[in-house]
Amino acid sequence: MRPAAQQLQELVRGADEVLLETELTERLAQGRPLRIKAGFDPTAPDLHIGHTVLLNKMRQFQDFGHEVIFLIGDFTGMIGDPSGKTATRPPLTPAQVQENARTYEEQVYKILDPERTRLEFNSRWMGQMDAADLVQLAAKHTVARMLERDDFRRRYEAEKPIAVHEFLYPLVQGYDSVALEADVELGGTDQKFNLLVGRQLQQSYGQPPQVVLTMPLLEGLDGVNKMSKSLDNYVGITEPPDEMFGKIMSISDDLMWRYFELLSFRPITDIEALKARVAAGENPRDIKFLLAEEIVARFHDEAAAEWARGEFVSRFRQGAMPTDIEAKDVTSPEPSIGVAQLLRDAGLVSSSSDGMRMVKQGAVKRDGEPIRDPKAQIDIDGSTSIFQVGKRRFVKVTLRPE
Repeated sequence: MRPAAQQLQELVRGADEVLLETELTERLAQGRPLRIKAGFDPTAPDLHIGHTVLLNKMRQFQDFGHEVIFLIGDFTGMIGDPSGKTATRPPLTPAQVQENARTYEEQVYKILDPERTRLEFNSRWMGQMDAADLVQLAAKHTVARMLERDDFRRRYEAEKPIAVHEFLYPLVQGYDSVALEADVELGGTDQKFNLLVGRQLQQSYGQPPQVVLTMPLLEGLDGVNKMSKSLDNYVGITEPPDEMFGKIMSISDDLMWRYFELLSFRPITDIEALKARVAAGENPRDIKFLLAEEIVARFHDEAAAEWARGEFVSRFRQGAMPTDIEAKDVTSPEPSIGVAQLLRDAGLVSSSSDGMRMVKQGAVKRDGEPIRDPKAQIDIDGSTSIFQVGKRRFVKVTLRPE
């Protein structure tokens, strides 16, 4: 195994917190493979690259020779994680959990080495617990400590209901660390409370407390909100290569470095060298090509990444457009029309609010030129223009007065 100091430099890269870093240093210095745990509740069937921030960190541990445990929370998934929620979350049915867990298994090995990954389901030990065991587990934590959690405290103060089973979630997640005798647990910043419960429970059961390493939540393509399918600011890991490539190329130059830090497998020294090239005058777009190619190759292959780059260059750098663009008339009794309404009337978005959001994200172009102002007015002058939303939606719009 590599020296502890060399491992530590890579393993803390991009981390929000390491509790405690001194303990991680000491355990790495022991020279034995550590047991690394990260849990995923199968709440949705598809993963996006925001989910892969933890997977990438797991792969780093794996590459240093540590034992990685990908824990599917099929038992906790039926409780429903209350983290960050303002109301009781509907639990999943066993059938939903099993179906989503199956698709997780298919997707995670795009990053993790299947030969070196231990796959576990927490129903294996939780399913063996009887009522007395669960009471004993509940006795190891207090209501006062539970109400230290921001989301529980806010709901309690607002007199919103908190179901008793929601208190069980952090206890069960924490007990997973006991069952697996984890040395390190990884999680998003929103999971910090749950991860610390695991650390406390290990001490209660006479085990050395795990190191907690939290990773930030990846911003979506808009650079503001957490990556989310509901906000349509995501890159799905099963998307076609050209769609994935184009989405990565759409992020801002500043956000590019955040993605390099959290998503790239390049060493820190390589990323610093790329930053130096940009500082010396190289076009950030050319560096962004390297990021897009790396991500597409990871989820598809090198040939797909090369093809996607060619498609991007052909369509967007050389101004190529699809040959079968739909044509529509957009009319208005006024001399101009708001861009958001125009996009809605042209069928490019589902609503004016959706249109405004896409403009704010920099996803709207008129004849290849970006529209930046979500309140922009477009003249109704009989002209015809090609309006584009995202990477694949085009409509040839003729602006006609009523």
